[in-house]
Amino acid sequence: MTLSSTPTRRHFQSGLAAIALLASLGAHAQTALDDVLKAKKITIAILTDFPPYGFVGTDLKPQGLDIDMANYIATKLGVAVELAPVTSANRVAYLQSKKADLVISSIGKNAEREKVIDFTVAYSPFFQAVFAAKTMSIKSFADLAGKSVGVTRGAIEDQELTKLAPSGTDIKRFEDNNVTVSSFVSGQVQVIATGASVAGNLMAKNPQLGAEYKLLLKDSPNFIGVAKGEDALRAKVNEIIIAAKKSGDIDKMAVRWLGRPAGNLPE
Repeated sequence: MTLSSTPTRRHFQSGLAAIALLASLGAHAQTALDDVLKAKKITIAILTDFPPYGFVGTDLKPQGLDIDMANYIATKLGVAVELAPVTSANRVAYLQSKKADLVISSIGKNAEREKVIDFTVAYSPFFQAVFAAKTMSIKSFADLAGKSVGVTRGAIEDQELTKLAPSGTDIKRFEDNNVTVSSFVSGQVQVIATGASVAGNLMAKNPQLGAEYKLLLKDSPNFIGVAKGEDALRAKVNEIIIAAKKSGDIDKMAVRWLGRPAGNLPE
C-alpha cells in the first residue's frame, strides 16, 4: 500500500481541501465593502411608499428620512449612491440576491430576520400601532375580534398583529403600504395596523376619518440590513452611524422628518 492511499494521507488531504474551501468562502463573503469602494458606488434598497421615511416627492424623486440616511452613508464612504425602490415584501430578497448592498427601508430587527440577514445599530426611532376611528371602542386586542384589520404583508406590524390579535379578527393583508392605507381610507377595512409615521400622515390627509391611536403593537427602532457575513461593510456602516449620533446628525434627520430627536437608540 503506497503512502498516498493510506487513510491518514487521505484525511490530511481532505482536511486541506476543506480549509481551502472555507477560506475561499470567507474571502467571498467579505467582499461587499471592497466592491463598493472599488466601484465607487453603493446600491441601497429603499421604500417609496412609506412617508416620511421613504416616498416620492412632487419632483418625482425619492425623499424622506431613509433616503437622507442612504445619501449620508454614501457621502461618508466617498461613493455615489444608487437607490433601488423595493416593497416591504421583497426588500430582504434584494439583499440576499445581491441586488442591493444595504437595505435602508424602515426595517425592524427580529429573530426571524436575523436568521437570514445581519443588522447594523439602530439609526432612527419607530413604533407600530393599531389605529381606528374615535367612535370605535378598542381598548384591548380582544376588542379586535369581529373587526377587519388592514396590514402590509411581511411588515413587522403584520407579524406582531398575527401574534396578538384574537382568532376572530379578520386580518386583510396587502402587498404595499399605499394599498393598505387606501383600504382603510376607502372603508374596505375598519382598522389599520401600521407605523406611527404612516398613520400620522394618513390622519393629516384624511381628518374626516377621525382616526386615532388605539393599541401599541411594538416599539421597533429602524436598523439597516446587511447581507449575512458582510461584517466589514456592517462594521463600517456602524462606525458612520455611531459618529452621526455623537455629532447630532442623526437627531437632525429625525427632527426634519419626524418632528422629534431620535433619542436613545439601541446599538
